[in-house]
Amino acid sequence: MDCSEEIGLLKRALVPLVGDEQLLAFDVVGGRVWITQSGRSPSEKELIAAIATTGMRAMPATADGAASETIFDAIQRRRTRLTVAAGCAAVAGVAVDAASGVGLAVALGLIEGEHAAGWPARGLYAVTILIAYRYVAPRAWAALRRLRPDMNLLMTVAVIGAIALGQWLEAAAVSFLFALSLTIEGWSAGRARNALGALLQLAPDHVRVVAEDGSEREVAPQDVAIGTHFLIRPGERIALDGTIVEGASRVDESTITGESLPVTKGIEDAVFAGTINGDGALVVASTHTAGDTTLARVVRSIDEARSKRAPVERWVDRFAAVYTPIIFGLAVLMAVVPPLIAGEGWSVWFYRALVLLVIACPCALVISTPVTIVSALAAAARSGVLVKGASHLEALARVQAVALDKTGTVTAGRPRVERVVALRGSEDDVLALAASVEARSEHPLARAIVVAAEARGAAPRAVTDFAAVPGKGARATVTGEDGSSQVIWVGSHAYAHELDLERGDMHERLVDLARGGRTIVLLGTETEILGMIALADALRPESLAALASLRDVGIAHIAVLTGDNRETAELVGVQCGISDVRAELLPQDKVTAIEELLEEHGSVAMVGDGVNDAPALARASVGIAMGAAGTDSAIETADVALMADDLRKLPWVIDHARRALRTVRVNVALSLVVKGAFVVLAGAGAASLWAAIAADMGTSLVVTLNGLALLRRRSVLAPLSQPPAPPLAAQPPPGERDSSSSQRS
Repeated sequence: MDCSEEIGLLKRALVPLVGDEQLLAFDVVGGRVWITQSGRSPSEKELIAAIATTGMRAMPATADGAASETIFDAIQRRRTRLTVAAGCAAVAGVAVDAASGVGLAVALGLIEGEHAAGWPARGLYAVTILIAYRYVAPRAWAALRRLRPDMNLLMTVAVIGAIALGQWLEAAAVSFLFALSLTIEGWSAGRARNALGALLQLAPDHVRVVAEDGSEREVAPQDVAIGTHFLIRPGERIALDGTIVEGASRVDESTITGESLPVTKGIEDAVFAGTINGDGALVVASTHTAGDTTLARVVRSIDEARSKRAPVERWVDRFAAVYTPIIFGLAVLMAVVPPLIAGEGWSVWFYRALVLLVIACPCALVISTPVTIVSALAAAARSGVLVKGASHLEALARVQAVALDKTGTVTAGRPRVERVVALRGSEDDVLALAASVEARSEHPLARAIVVAAEARGAAPRAVTDFAAVPGKGARATVTGEDGSSQVIWVGSHAYAHELDLERGDMHERLVDLARGGRTIVLLGTETEILGMIALADALRPESLAALASLRDVGIAHIAVLTGDNRETAELVGVQCGISDVRAELLPQDKVTAIEELLEEHGSVAMVGDGVNDAPALARASVGIAMGAAGTDSAIETADVALMADDLRKLPWVIDHARRALRTVRVNVALSLVVKGAFVVLAGAGAASLWAAIAADMGTSLVVTLNGLALLRRRSVLAPLSQPPAPPLAAQPPPGERDSSSSQRS
C-alpha cells in the first residue's frame, strides 16, 4: 500500500470474502491488513487472490514482522533503482533531442513554439514511462475495471493524453515525477515504520541462564520460563523482565521510560527487557515470558494502534473518496464543454484537463496523515509514553480537564506505617493479622502494612477465601496459631461504618488519628474492630512541577479523585493548589465524578494506577495509567501509559498530541491550497503538466517531512529543583475542621 486511498480498493475486494467490513483493519504505514476470522473463513490463497485483483501483491505476515520488513526494504530498493533509471532515461531523452540541432531550451520546452521530439528521443521517453509505471499500471488497470478512478488512473490518463498530444517530454516528466513521489512516500512510510521496528531489536537474542549448581548456558529468550535465574554482565542489554536476586547496578531504562539518567537497582528491584545494565553484574529471576515483557507489550500495543485510525484520518479518507471522482468529472467537462460552446481548440482544453487531472492526485493529502500519526506514536513511545491508538492521540489533543487519582499518582504510592493502635491484643497481633490479609493485595497501603509487619517480625498467618472489596478493603478467613479460624477484614472507615461496627467514641478517635493527613486502615472481625493502622504518604517529587506544566499547556481544570479520607485528600489539594478535591469515593463514585467533569468540560483525561481506577479510566475521554507501578488492570484499561511513572510526562504528551493534530491540519490545508491554486491555473491555461506534477510532488514531500519531524521530539525533563516533599503527615494540618467532615473517611 502506498497511501490510504488504496484501503477502499482492498475493502471492495475483501468484504465479499469475509462478510463484514468491521472484520478488517488496515495499517498503511506498515503495509498490512488484519482480517478477523468470522463465520466465513476464506483461505490465505483466496485472500491473496482477491488482493491481486486490486493490482497489489500480498503475502502472509509473520508473527514478529521481520520477514515483512525485509520484503518492504527489498521492494523499496527496487523501486528506488527503477525511479533512478527512469530519471536517467528522461535526461538522456532531453540530451538526445537537444543534440539533434534544436538546442536545450527548445528540447525542454522553455521556448514557445511547435516542436516534436525525434524518434530516438521519443524512444528514451517511452522507456522512462514504461519503467516509471512498473508499479502504477496494474493498479490503474484495476481501478479502470472497477470504474472507480484513483490517483493511479488519473496519472495514467494524463500520460496517455500527453502522448496523444505529442507532448512526449511532458509525458515522461509526469511519469518520472509521479514515480519519484511514490518512492518518497515509500521512504517516509519506511522511516516511520522502522522507528517502531527498532524497538523490537532492543532485546538481545540470547539469555545467560544460571543453573542451580552455578553453571551457565546461553538459550533463546523464548525458551526461558518464569522464575528462571539469568545473569546480566556489565554493559549488556537485558533480555527479559525480572526481579534482581543478586547484585546491584545502575540501569539505563531510557528505552522503556524515556529517562536519560540511569536508575540505581538492587535486590528485589524490577528490571525490564531492552534496558542496559551498567557497571555491576546482576542475577535476575524472570517474571515474564519473552512474548509478555514490558517491551513486547509496548511494541505490540503500538503495532495494534496503527490500525486504529484517528477521526481526522477517517475524515481525510472520506474527503479524498469524494474529491477524486469530482475532479475527474470536472476534467472531463473542461475538456469537452469549452470547445463545444466557444468553439475553441480541442487540444488546448484537453491539455488543460490533463493538468487538472494531475493536480487532482490526492497523494499529498492522504499520505501525510498516517505518517504524521505513526511518527507521533513512535516519538511518544521513545519518550516513555505508550499511546494505544491514533484516536487516543487525537483525544489527548482535545483534553480540557484532568482528573488525578491520589495514591500512587499525585503521591508516591509508597506509604509507610506510622502508628498502630491495638484495641484487642498487641500491636504485633494487629499488624500480623492485617498483613495476612493484605499479602494478596496489590494496593500501596497493603504493601506498606506487609513491609511493616516484616520489619517487626510479626509473622503472617495462613489465609483462605481472600476477596477484595473494591474501594473499601479486603477480607479473608485467617487461621490462628491455635488452629481456629475467623473472617478478618481490613478496610476504610467507610467499610467499618457500612458493617455497623463504629461504636462509642470510635469516630472521634479515628478523626484524631487521621490529623495531619494520615490514612487510617481498620482491622476487624464480623463483630468488632480489633485495631487501627495509621499510614502516611508523600507527594511525588515531580507532582508540583507537573501540575504547573498542565496549567501552562492550557488545561482548564484539575481535580483529585480518591477513596482516601477527606482530611488527607484536602491536604493534598492544599499542597498542590487544587481546589476540586473529591474524597471517600468508591469506584462507581469516581465514574460519576468523571461524568460530571465530562458534562462541564467536554473532554476529560483520568490518571490512575489501581484496580479501583479502572472503571473511571474506561469512562474518561482518555484513560492514562501510571505504567511502571500501575496494576495490570489499570494499564490494560487505559488508553495511554506513562511508563516512567513521572507525571511530568503528562503535560508533555498532551502538548505532543496537539502538535501532531496541528501538523495534520497544516498539511491538509497546504495540500488543498496548492491544489486549489493549480485548479485555477489549469483553467486559465497558465500551468503545464510537468509543473503540476512537480507541485504535487513538492507538496507531498513537504507535508511528509513535516509529519516525520515529529519523530525527533523527545521528552526532556529538567532535574527537579526542589527536594522530595515530606510525608503528608509531617505537614501542618490545614486548620481545624468540623469532625463531621471526616464522616466515613
